[in-house]
Amino acid sequence: MKKTIALLVALMMLVTLFTACGTKPAATPSASTEPTAAPTAAPEAAPTAAPAAPKQLIAQLGPNPETIDPALNSSVDGANYILFAFDGLLGVDKDNKIIPADAESWDISKDGLTWTFHLRNGLKWSDGSALTAKDFVYSWKRVVDPATAAPYAQTVLGMVTGFDAAAAGDLDKLGVSAPDDSTFVVQLAHPCVYFDKLAAFQVLSPVNQATIEKNGDAWATTPESYICNGAFYISEFVPSSHILFKKNPNYWNADAIKLDSMKMLLIEDANASYAAYQSGETMMIKDVPTAEIPALKGNPEFHIDPLQGTYYICLNDKLPQFSDPRVRMALSLALDRKYVADTLMQGTFAPATNWVGPGISDWDGSSFMDNANGGKPYMDNSDPKANLAKAKQLLADAGYPDGKGFPTVNYSINDAGYHKVVAQYVQQAWKELGINVNVNVVEWASFLPQRRAGDYEISRNGWVFDYNDPSNLMEILMSTNGNDDAKYNNPKYDELMNKAAAEPDAKTRSGYLHQAEDVLMADMGTIPVAYYSEFYLQNTTITGSWHSPSGFWYFQYADITE
Repeated sequence: MKKTIALLVALMMLVTLFTACGTKPAATPSASTEPTAAPTAAPEAAPTAAPAAPKQLIAQLGPNPETIDPALNSSVDGANYILFAFDGLLGVDKDNKIIPADAESWDISKDGLTWTFHLRNGLKWSDGSALTAKDFVYSWKRVVDPATAAPYAQTVLGMVTGFDAAAAGDLDKLGVSAPDDSTFVVQLAHPCVYFDKLAAFQVLSPVNQATIEKNGDAWATTPESYICNGAFYISEFVPSSHILFKKNPNYWNADAIKLDSMKMLLIEDANASYAAYQSGETMMIKDVPTAEIPALKGNPEFHIDPLQGTYYICLNDKLPQFSDPRVRMALSLALDRKYVADTLMQGTFAPATNWVGPGISDWDGSSFMDNANGGKPYMDNSDPKANLAKAKQLLADAGYPDGKGFPTVNYSINDAGYHKVVAQYVQQAWKELGINVNVNVVEWASFLPQRRAGDYEISRNGWVFDYNDPSNLMEILMSTNGNDDAKYNNPKYDELMNKAAAEPDAKTRSGYLHQAEDVLMADMGTIPVAYYSEFYLQNTTITGSWHSPSGFWYFQYADITE
């Protein structure tokens, strides 16, 4: 029922232009209307400088988002819009370090189990009403509420006391409290070394209880009900056109915000995005046509930034044709990852060898990837022909010699980046095994919910780390995790991940995580293909912003210079 309502709301949005009402700050009271005597002789006015023109940043970060409800979002583009509109307890600076946000300070007990956050004085929602610690209690309970069905619930709150009971419906069991309006206390069941990063994560942003209770699922679909607490509020939301953000004068750090507004163009087609950039309609585009990359290299406006993330292929492991690990391994071995990364992706991505890729730290600050599998890659990309021969043998061992008896399969993608060219290559590579593949292109707003629901056979997928800890990627393949799109279910993997989650010793915890990756890669529960980079175009007039390793643009701190 919840999803049906959400879909109906989304359809309504397609034909309705919303302009802000409830999220706008209250109008300034008018001056007195009492008559005053006119001066006998008006003094000549001194010349004054013309008022500065409003500063508006225009950018393209993606098409229509699936959702901008902090609890429900699981995509990078949606999270970026949430980042503009919401502040959490903590934040992230340009060096990817944790900094105060709504909480000006926080304390951690010696045993690491009690986190106490001290909120700033005078916090307000965008409608001018007071924001207190009780709003965080409500918001965090909403994330774990089974009626919300938040995909990140276990990831962000699984370590809090009472999580299991709360996830079963007894929300008051969750170990969060507000002893007073400016103090928010979290009780953990076991220490979590990265809990500060979770407190800065968009899913745990505070949401306004009054607007959600009044508007239900539709609260995050119209500007007038989208009450927020961040640097900007939404003034207009025109599906397939734009989202207009305006500076929030009720933001605690409003003096640091230089822009008057930001206009995010909602464009799905990369060629249309590129045309908008060339014409000057937008100052930045995330979606650059891959065919343009060779000509753009060396252009100071063209950027390739490393991301912490893995591009992979989901096999729906619940389906009988993918239930045998030998089949999954065969499909993986048939792919030449160096060719995909170096040729199809034009060297902008790197070939995957492990599930957890570069840039992610192990317990002692070294590379988790370098320490995995005894220091050797799980997937050897040096000899594609030998890998193909192994793949054919594995498929035959599984009962499908030369692909005989294996059904035609459908590979679902959205039309962005390299997805089409990679899908075409997958068709060819798996044809070498005797397996026929059809490619289905799905609109972005429908693609994510279909994949999450398991309404697919094979799907392109990707995960960019929300924070620098290997568990952030590894948890999504636990059978109880809301982001387990692959529907992977291995009790041994779950056991090791649960042990890692409860282990207070960092080195021992790391050992459990490495063992879990060993299990996953031997099982080939999903197929890693490449490691992400982000390529985009950005005008040099945008200053003061930054792009994080998690794929977020921090435009809320930007300025426009001539």
